[in-house]
Parts: sequence; structure tokens; C-alpha cells
Amino acid sequence: MSLRTQTVLAALSFALAAGAVQAQDATATPRIDKRQERQQQRINQGVASGELNQREAARLQRQQNAVQAAENKAKADGVVTDAERKHINKMQNQTSKNVHRQKHDKQTAGGSKP
Repeated sequence: MSLRTQTVLAALSFALAAGAVQAQDATATPRIDKRQERQQQRINQGVASGELNQREAARLQRQQNAVQAAENKAKADGVVTDAERKHINKMQNQTSKNVHRQKHDKQTAGGSKP
């Protein structure tokens, strides 16, 4: 194999590898995933402490599931666009507000807060 052929093959291999990394990055959502994880921890902590009753926790879990479904849908075509990221962030903002509101209302797992 000639030096020129080796150089062309090496360049082609590099280009393919770079393209694969870009394709992988196009669907990478580490910030969304980390935020989902933190919000799930907040819900679990609220259930454990009694700040959330089962009905509240179920409602918040459905919202978490909707965010996950939106993320999965965004990833389905191989690219998560800025608009999709913005939409998911908006959904996460609303879920976060709802978690806070439900954890600090007068309802608890055992009834009303004193």
C-alpha cells in the first residue's frame, strides 16, 4: 500500500470517527438527564419524608415520565435541536415548580400538616 493510499485511508478514518462523535453529541442530553435525576431524587425524598402523599407523588411522576417521553421523541431522529431542548427545559421548569409547591403545601402522607 502506498503512502498516499495510507494517508487517504487515515484521513477517511478520522473523518468517519469525527462524524460518529458529532452524531453522538447531537443526541447527547447530559444536562437534561442530570436534572431529571435530581428531580426524581426530590420526589423520592418527599415521599420518604412524608412531605408528598401518594397522589401527589404519582402526579409528579407522570410529569417526570412526560419529560422523559419528550426527550426520547427528540432523540428519535438522531438530533436534539435547540428548540427541542428549550421545550424540554420548559417542561422541567414546570415540574420543578410543582415538586416545590407539593412538598411545601399543607398535605402530607399522613394527612394535613400541623
